Amino acid sequence: MRRLRSLASVVALALGLTGCSTAPAPDTEATPGAGPLVAFYGDSYTLGTGASDPSLRWSTLISEERGWNEFNPSVNGLGFVNHRADFGENDLPALVIAQRPDIVFVTMGLNDNFSFPGRADLIHETITADLTRLRDALPTARIIVVEPFWYTDERPDSVATIIDWTADAAAAIDADWIPGASRWLDGHYAGADESWMAADGIHPSDIGYRHLAAQMDAALARLDPAL
Repeated sequence: MRRLRSLASVVALALGLTGCSTAPAPDTEATPGAGPLVAFYGDSYTLGTGASDPSLRWSTLISEERGWNEFNPSVNGLGFVNHRADFGENDLPALVIAQRPDIVFVTMGLNDNFSFPGRADLIHETITADLTRLRDALPTARIIVVEPFWYTDERPDSVATIIDWTADAAAAIDADWIPGASRWLDGHYAGADESWMAADGIHPSDIGYRHLAAQMDAALARLDPAL
């Protein structure tokens, strides 16, 4: 039987998620592709931490399949409020906007759970502000907001709260919304008989990222219009 982590263990592991990078250095180079320029605004789960090579992260797998030109400046530990001060004026939304992408993925929110409840109001405000800022600056871009990822059996109440806030903000800017992503690794967390997690027990392994890519592929096919 899989050993369930206590909520205290979830908080302890959070130190690994939010502490992976004390000075984020986003990748500001886009990969070549014949298709549209697609930007990814995310944390370690979109950066591909835990994969044996960046080419095996889910964002690159789906980009290569579609011939997209991938711009992925995601960094470890980033949240709507976590680590935002590390970038000064050039935060990740600014980097995304400067590229003038055709499509934008927003895969944020996991790390903000570790700032609850003390910064809940700021998290809520920043979710709305970030998505509004992206829409105002990129009026013709297709914006796809993904339900925040999660990584353990234990789910603090803040997970559902941040999911709801993100979904509401996506609807307010007429973005596509991909639900269910917080459950895409269910049954395969660290300690499971068939784990899809890397050795750190926090991030997906190559297998985990392949499964995230497969789930994302299916979700994109269900959009109207499909991607």
